Amino acid sequence: MDGVQVRDEGPVRRITLNRPRTRNALTREDLRDLRDAFDLGPAVRAVVLDAAGDRAFCAGMNVDVFLALGSEAEARAFIDGLRALLRTVRTAPVTTICAIDGYCLGAAFELALACDLRVATTRASFGLPEIKLGVPSVVDAALLQQYVGLSLAKEIILTGDTYPVARLAGICTAVVEPGELGPRTEELVGKVAGHTRTVLASQKRLFETWQNTGLADGARASVEEFATTFAARETREQLASYRAGLGGRR
Repeated sequence: MDGVQVRDEGPVRRITLNRPRTRNALTREDLRDLRDAFDLGPAVRAVVLDAAGDRAFCAGMNVDVFLALGSEAEARAFIDGLRALLRTVRTAPVTTICAIDGYCLGAAFELALACDLRVATTRASFGLPEIKLGVPSVVDAALLQQYVGLSLAKEIILTGDTYPVARLAGICTAVVEPGELGPRTEELVGKVAGHTRTVLASQKRLFETWQNTGLADGARASVEEFATTFAARETREQLASYRAGLGGRR
């Protein structure tokens, strides 16, 4: 099927953009389906976001979406919907991993930045071409300067050019040859999918707090999160399991 495919494999939800003939360019329906795909059941511990084909992870929004916006109100409604999707991805209560091969542009670049971890191939390239269309880069493009510095972030946004992954390797957890994208992504999944849902949700809330508050407020929130995790039975079970494992290695 075209569009967004979703499947669960044990504790891992896999979301695939599947419109390779148009470089997986996004429609407004895709934004809705992606947001729905992040309605995660309690058994999910990790989300992998990838794409079909080897030409592009995603070329961003289909230009026809912009051409169909006939008024300021329609433009506001559209971008507010994109903002809601990116917030849903960024604040998901589990670890999110984006696997990128080929072009990753515009809204797709923002989607990748909203994820926790990114694995890219050596042929991946990134860009925010919105300025060439006459509109600004917005929403999670604001995160870019934290990964690459303000100077390069301004260059990327103001030129609208496409940059090879070698120039932006700092945004990636790993850069691998195309044939290694799947195995390296699965290696990361194996490292993050075994944690409790309680601690994953707590840590993700803290990331968002740290992103949006100062040090003092972030530290206060950290104390509360640490204390409240002990209200969950699975926390005690995980502690006991970890302790037992340490004893077995002596």
